[in-house]
Amino acid sequence: MGIVPTTRLGKVQFYESHLDAWSGNAVAIGLTAAQVTNLSELTADARKAYDDAELARIASKSATQAFYDAVRAMHNGSGAGADMIDAIRLKAQNTNDPNVYTLAQIPPPAPPGTTPPPGTPFDFTVGLLQDGAVELKWKCNNPSGTQGTIYEVKRRIGESGAFQFVGAIGVRTFIDDTIPSGSSPVTYQVTGVRSTQRGNPAQFTVSFGSGGGGGFAITSVKETSPARIAA
Repeated sequence: MGIVPTTRLGKVQFYESHLDAWSGNAVAIGLTAAQVTNLSELTADARKAYDDAELARIASKSATQAFYDAVRAMHNGSGAGADMIDAIRLKAQNTNDPNVYTLAQIPPPAPPGTTPPPGTPFDFTVGLLQDGAVELKWKCNNPSGTQGTIYEVKRRIGESGAFQFVGAIGVRTFIDDTIPSGSSPVTYQVTGVRSTQRGNPAQFTVSFGSGGGGGFAITSVKETSPARIAA
């Protein structure tokens, strides 16, 4: 364990507490009076520097708080900056005069932004449930901050013909339990919909056939990007 503390203030306090003993017993403890006198002066200088630093720190803290208070009064005080800007905007709106913004040198409110439509579903997973229903899963990257996207699912049985609506759901999974027996291939079209906006639809085709042991099975899935058949 060290004799002298590791902190700066601790060092000052250590030497302050030892100066009297060292001064009164300098020769007996192997020191000279000149050494002790010099250390006493250095210790006094260190103490004064610390006290000055403390006063400066307190003054700086007070000055910083005074600055914060002054800015708060300038901007948030009753009738001050923020209220004045609100009054300028109100004047421009009530008079329908954009020149008010020009004279005040503040920008007019930005026009409402247009939220992009929902994303396009991708990375489909298709699985066959024990009751013969088909479970569809997909991913979709919708615009940040948007909510309320539902997914419209349509189906076409066979190589051609019109797509028929089979359901809509608010999650990225859908179970189709209305496929007629023996249908193959079946093409699904999934479209993200939010309010009146529609995303680009994604299509994928599922082919069915006989699996191991003669059971019904998914034999292939085709889409614009590779799909996966669920295990």
